[in-house]
Amino acid sequence: MIDDVLVSEELKNVCFSCDLSQCRGDCCVEGDAGAPLEEEEISFLEENLERIKPYMSKAGLEVVEKTGVYDYDVDGEFVTPLVNDRECAYVYFENGISYCALEKAWLEGKTNFQKPVSCHLYPIRLSKLKHYTAVNYDRWDICKTALLKGEQDNIPLYKYLKVPLIRKFGKSWYQKLVKAIESSPLK
Repeated sequence: MIDDVLVSEELKNVCFSCDLSQCRGDCCVEGDAGAPLEEEEISFLEENLERIKPYMSKAGLEVVEKTGVYDYDVDGEFVTPLVNDRECAYVYFENGISYCALEKAWLEGKTNFQKPVSCHLYPIRLSKLKHYTAVNYDRWDICKTALLKGEQDNIPLYKYLKVPLIRKFGKSWYQKLVKAIESSPLK
């Protein structure tokens, strides 16, 4: 436990480093639901959609214009809408690789929002429990090359995801996480 966050040992024990040349960004295209969204992220999407639209695919634009900037998953949680029940509506493709239109708008200085924190944190997922938040590694076959690259480069998840973990939980929390991980016994 770090404050009110239950952290899986896998953040220390699993090495990970995305390899877009191999996975082609399939985490944005595969799956059975859109990316989880926080309520304030929906407000951002609604307020900034016009700035994001130029980076979206035609199919993604059609979905968002028809259904709105968010949808619900089977548990009634907010998620990004999907194109053909498959790819995120905010995905665009370049040279056969999936990229995020939200992040592209951010990179080009059109917005101050990088992308949903759930996407930034992937491959970890957050679960809201009664008194705390659980942070768990989401094991998915499409990320097997990221596991190989992570092992090769010796990058544990907690280091690979430093920036999004700080974004979500704060710098002080992250420092506590590092201290807890690095002072604990090896794998």
